[in-house]
Amino acid sequence: MARTPLLSFDRGTLILHPPPRGKEWIDFATWDDRIEKFRVPALQYRGLIQALNQGQVAYQDQARAYQVLTLAQTQSHRPYPHQLEALSAWQRQGGQGVVVLPTAAGKTYLAQMVMQATQRSTLIMVPTLDLMHQWYANLLDAFPGVEVGLLGGGSHDRAPVLVATYDSAAIHAESLGNRYGLLVFDECHHLPSDFNRVIAEYAIAPFRLGLTATPERGDGRHQDLDWLIGPQVYRRTPEELSGQVLAEHRHIKLAVTLSSQERDRYDQLIELRNTFLRDKGIFLGSLQGWQNFVRQSARSPAGRRAMLAHREARAIAFGTAGKLRILADLLHQHYPAQTLIFTDDNATVYRISQEFLIPAITHQTPVKERHRILESFKQGDYPTIVTSRVLNEGVDVPEARVAIVLSGTGSKREAVQRLGRVLRKGQQDSKLALLYEVIAQGTTEENVSKRRNRKPGEAPQRQLELVPSPYPETPAIQPRAAESESIWQNQTESGGLSPLDF
Repeated sequence: MARTPLLSFDRGTLILHPPPRGKEWIDFATWDDRIEKFRVPALQYRGLIQALNQGQVAYQDQARAYQVLTLAQTQSHRPYPHQLEALSAWQRQGGQGVVVLPTAAGKTYLAQMVMQATQRSTLIMVPTLDLMHQWYANLLDAFPGVEVGLLGGGSHDRAPVLVATYDSAAIHAESLGNRYGLLVFDECHHLPSDFNRVIAEYAIAPFRLGLTATPERGDGRHQDLDWLIGPQVYRRTPEELSGQVLAEHRHIKLAVTLSSQERDRYDQLIELRNTFLRDKGIFLGSLQGWQNFVRQSARSPAGRRAMLAHREARAIAFGTAGKLRILADLLHQHYPAQTLIFTDDNATVYRISQEFLIPAITHQTPVKERHRILESFKQGDYPTIVTSRVLNEGVDVPEARVAIVLSGTGSKREAVQRLGRVLRKGQQDSKLALLYEVIAQGTTEENVSKRRNRKPGEAPQRQLELVPSPYPETPAIQPRAAESESIWQNQTESGGLSPLDF
């Protein structure tokens, strides 16, 4: 009598032996001469199981090591319509997909709703230790009867609900791959990197949720999220949620002019740089162009001079005295409102900190000092903080009302992240959040700002706005509230739904 095919997990892959009858499984498998057996990528577990079941092929599944849990939230928080819509959209996609929501829109609570819907062992990935501990505390409050563990920062737990940093999860991907039925990728734009992607590739998890405010990556690898997690199933912008879940907000651009001395020096430096770029046929309007400039600048004295000129010109635009005068006016105008000041470089951070006596946070700030500064900001002892990119993502920043961006990159992600730092409503239903963007006129900052704030499909702007410019009004969301509310009510009463038999 023929033996029943056995499906087992082996260090991030599946082994199927002996080969089943029929052809349903063959497209998933690759022959491994070393062990003389068929292997299947762990990522293909769900598709393989579906194919075997549809073909009525008998098999024994020893690969699955994750548990069915009993998750019931003790919190009485009522989901917002957009959270119910997102859950419904994710379920209609079969429990795989990416949800794009702005900062402060409740992505963590949405993940808890998904966990309750699937009722499976869950692995949650986050980019920083700060976020890991935030998730851990939230999950302990939400599901007090379930063991929650940590992986990263010196912790090596093995729990049915595990919160891990991307780095730690990638290091242990081979041993974690079959232990969790649901993967939650917070800030999922980190996943497609060469190092992190093995977390998804080595896992059999049939249910996958990606969460981010900005899925797009400069290298185009965000397209890989479609098969590492699933397609984008739901998206809302800050404009769509403004005044509902998020605070009303205005985006105000202010232009400053360089002094005559700064202008002369800036123009000399840009001409020196551009001469080199023209000679080498390099265009800086793309990631590839910048990478080519970096390579070429290391190969000759002329290239090094061009790169040094680029950096000095950038420093002039970022740190012009005109920006500091506007900063002083804005701080005076909005005092004592909680205010965050963002710059792109640490030198300007420390200059502002010294001249205005404002606490500074950079990547060089020790963890304990950073925590103390943020706590003082939260309590109102410090009305203002100046920082570079370290507070863009992965840090729980206390509620603020004003953000002042003195310099930044052309990254859309950076713009969304910095806006998100002032969008939290808090206890103020009538809160108006303000985002000021201060730009050096007649410099490359103008084009960077236009590129950063351009909406998809929008034509390039021809002129810099110099007056307050609120975001255009968007139609109110029409939630599928009845359907979503019914789904959530059924899940809450029944203890969870499992869309598929996994």
